[in-house]
Amino acid sequence: MAVVIQSIKRADSSAVAELGRYGVATIHEAQDRTGLMAPYMRPIWTGAHISGTAVTVSVPPCDNWMIHVAVEQCQPGDIMVIAPTSFSDAGYFGDLLGASLKAHGVTGVVLDGGCRDVAVLKAAGFPVWSKAISAQGTVKETLGDVNVPIVCGGQIVSPGDVIIADDDGVVVVPRDDAAEIASKSAAREAREDQIRLRYEAGELGINMNNMRPRMAEKGLIYLDQD
Repeated sequence: MAVVIQSIKRADSSAVAELGRYGVATIHEAQDRTGLMAPYMRPIWTGAHISGTAVTVSVPPCDNWMIHVAVEQCQPGDIMVIAPTSFSDAGYFGDLLGASLKAHGVTGVVLDGGCRDVAVLKAAGFPVWSKAISAQGTVKETLGDVNVPIVCGGQIVSPGDVIIADDDGVVVVPRDDAAEIASKSAAREAREDQIRLRYEAGELGINMNNMRPRMAEKGLIYLDQD
């Protein structure tokens, strides 16, 4: 049986907007280095930075039928997250689906498969993070599921979770943790701003962080060359 869950609970919009202020690396660190998708999930063009709530799509290999089904479940500010049920790097997503999603206010797509029509999507300003770029076509024969938990890029994504993506990759923040992780991300960025100023002033990290005693314990010695 294939299902489409039509009513999902999304993360609080203010928390989503706050998380959108920070980079993927900051958020990943702020939530104890969890939620980061596999490094093969790369933007098809650089410079985009998006945040939004997940509409999830489980698709069969080489079949993009359910992406069309999922479009009407999207709201402005959503990000469509698509994962095949088994390995596939076929070109599930291209410029026509991009035009459709953009018309419905979707922020972008995260796809554990192949994307095509890169130049047109870039020209339209529609960002996609995918496992591969592939012109290999797909069929529309087999049903899948919409708005069920999926595994994308090695991470569990539930409908309504927060997705943040930039040139560093893609990170998932569980829906119920969004406000807490936004607060932790703000604190981490403020701390890093202060550290950056000290580094720029010439201070050494090994002194700022009192690393020398631990290094000595582990056997690091300094020698002068004769």
